Amino acid sequence: MFAIIRPMTTSPIISLDSVTAENTPPRFHLLTKPSGSTCNLDCTYCFFLSKEALYPNAKIRMSEATLEAYIKQLLESQRTPTATVAWQGGEPTLMGLDFYRKSIEFVEKYRRPDQEIEYTFQTNGVLLDDEWCAFLKEHNFLVGLSVDGTQEMHDTYRLNKGGEGTFQQVMRGHSFLRKHGVEFNILCTVNVANQHHGRKVYRFFRDELDATWMQFIPIVERATLETLPIANQGWSERPGGERLLYTQTGNMVTERSVGGEQYGRFLVDIYEEWIRHDVGDIHVQLFDVTLHAYFGEYLLCIHAPTCGYGPALEHNGDFYACDHYVEPDYKLGNIHETHMLQMVASDFQRTFGNNKRDLLTQQCQACEVRPLCNGGCPKDRFILSRDGEPGHNYLCDGLFFFFDHVRPTMNIMARLVQRGQPAARVKEWVLAEDKKRGRNDPCPCGSGKKFKACHGAIGNGRSWRDDRI
Repeated sequence: MFAIIRPMTTSPIISLDSVTAENTPPRFHLLTKPSGSTCNLDCTYCFFLSKEALYPNAKIRMSEATLEAYIKQLLESQRTPTATVAWQGGEPTLMGLDFYRKSIEFVEKYRRPDQEIEYTFQTNGVLLDDEWCAFLKEHNFLVGLSVDGTQEMHDTYRLNKGGEGTFQQVMRGHSFLRKHGVEFNILCTVNVANQHHGRKVYRFFRDELDATWMQFIPIVERATLETLPIANQGWSERPGGERLLYTQTGNMVTERSVGGEQYGRFLVDIYEEWIRHDVGDIHVQLFDVTLHAYFGEYLLCIHAPTCGYGPALEHNGDFYACDHYVEPDYKLGNIHETHMLQMVASDFQRTFGNNKRDLLTQQCQACEVRPLCNGGCPKDRFILSRDGEPGHNYLCDGLFFFFDHVRPTMNIMARLVQRGQPAARVKEWVLAEDKKRGRNDPCPCGSGKKFKACHGAIGNGRSWRDDRI
């Protein structure tokens, strides 16, 4: 049975002496959830709301003792010059500012003299105000703001506890970030409400929110035939209704989940806008990650050959293999009993990470874009391959479409970088190719539309700022 380990009342001293240096990574990225799954919103697709069932009747707030143990162990575990303190949720603003002021005190107490600290903070933005943003700016936090596109798209699933859309509240939070000059990026989920509107979403972020960093996360909610009707209703607690604990099981998906092929088309729709107008000015996480892969550098666990260096920490010190696997079978221990570095280096965790490479289907192993994709995230590997082999990625059609589509321009950017030139010069090649293309020719994005009605339409791009959505 899954046991809850209560936080200790005093900060324990966990020694690193027993950690085997041979298997310990120099750095790992830990996502910490000080308020667990508790959130002030009720987003329909947020499976993490169901994780409250792991801690029934518990006060889901990180204690000062657990906070200190977390900071101490994290900083002494990182053997690179920079350590990242990453806060997530649930909704981390629910902890209040004093909690984070205390966290910075512990950072100053335990950091090495030569150790640089980066702070990241993922939020829905609803509670942001002058006081919050002044604090975030003072300590150079990078804030991830969750927005799913225009108001109509955003308000489809990102709801408050009363079932109302939250777009206006999030825009208010965004205005405070801008007012105080807080560095921020946009985290946008890709779901059935926005999956056909890649460019429209991208241009809204770029032109209306002045975002220069964006990431697009596919919503893939797994379910079984038995659980699908309940899962389609969402993951929050319903009075008198049955509630599921979300786990990575089942080979069906909810009605909100992005289509496998459509995820790739969404990305390509954005890419064709970006490659013409915004390379070097706007950073889209997957585009940057893909270019680095051409040099054998893997910056994102999803498309790296192996994983296991992105664990998650719960409010009481429970330590899980991955943010997507906060479930009993993947709990590695608790930082009040075992040092987190020892858990990251454990045989279980290394097997978990290596299975990403070792359990690829034959179709995936033989795929020409495998060096870029590497099978995607294990959480999405639940369909049959073309040969009937289980464990293939649900998003395969879309991932292949994207990685195959971008190869010509990615190769050009890689060669430019090798020569010491800016990758942004790829725009010269793209625009030269566009001049050869007839306006009635098919758009290179693969949409089936004429170029003049798609990515060649007058008004696309930064030079036509009066053509906003």
